[in-house]
Amino acid sequence: MAHEAMTLLAEGRTAEVYAWGDGAILKLFRDWVPRDQAEHEAEVARAVSASGLPVPWVGEIVDVDGRAGLVYERIDGPSLLDGFMKRPWTLRPTGLILARLHAELHKTHIAAAVPEQRRRLGRKIEQAGLLSSALRSRALETLAGLPDGDVLCHGDFHPGNILMTPSGPIVIDWIDATRGHPLADVARTFVIGRFGIPASGSLTQRVVRACVNRLLGIYEREYGRQTGASHAEIAPWLPVVAAARIEEGVDEAGALAAYVEQSFAPSRKATRR
Repeated sequence: MAHEAMTLLAEGRTAEVYAWGDGAILKLFRDWVPRDQAEHEAEVARAVSASGLPVPWVGEIVDVDGRAGLVYERIDGPSLLDGFMKRPWTLRPTGLILARLHAELHKTHIAAAVPEQRRRLGRKIEQAGLLSSALRSRALETLAGLPDGDVLCHGDFHPGNILMTPSGPIVIDWIDATRGHPLADVARTFVIGRFGIPASGSLTQRVVRACVNRLLGIYEREYGRQTGASHAEIAPWLPVVAAARIEEGVDEAGALAAYVEQSFAPSRKATRR
C-alpha cells in the first residue's frame, strides 16, 4: 500500500503515524532514517513491553514505498499534554500524574537490549558542535563524576508522550530509552520543558512557558516525595543533559548552548583575586 493512500494521524521530525488495519498504527520513518533505527526501536519496544509497563504492544517491521515502518498497537485517547492545554486548571493533577508515572517507571530494571545511558550521553556531548571543546570537556568530566544506575529511563518523558485511556495512562515513544540513572531521565524532562518554548515571543507563548515552569515545579516536588530525590541531586545532571540535547539539532540548541556555558562558567567569587 502506498503511504499516500493511508490515513495520516500524526507526524514528527523522524516519522509519520498512519492508521494500519484494526487496532494498529504504523510509525513510518522518514526516508532519511536508516532501517536499522526501526530495528533498534522494535528491539527496545519489545524489551520494554516485556517489563510489564503500560506501553503499546509492538508488531512487525514493514516496508512502504522504500521506507521502514513499525507496527504498534493503536491507543485511542488524548495525550496528557492535550488535556492540560485544553484545561489549564488541571495543571496540578497533570504534574502529579507525570511524577508518579515517572517514579513507577524508574523502579523497572531492564534487559541489556536497551542502550547504556552514560555512553549515549557521552557520544552526544562529543558531537555537540555548538559547544567549544572546553565546554564539551567540562560536560564530559561532569558526567564522569555523576553516579551510575541500571534502571529503565524513557529518554523523552513529557506529557505529550503519555496517552490517557479509560484503563489508565499509556507511555509511548520509547526510541530514546536507555538503562541508567533515573535522575538523568528527570533532568531530561526538565530540559525539554524549560527550553522547548521560547523565552520571548507572543503573550500566549509566555503564558504557556509560565504554566510549564509551574508544572515542572509540581512534578519535581511529587517525584521527590515518591522517591526521596532532591533538587540538589537533580541539578548536576541538568547542564550535562542539556549539552547532550544540542546534538539532536533542536530549535532551542542555541539556548541550550548558552545555558551550558553559563552553568560551567567560573563563579565571580572563584575568579576574584
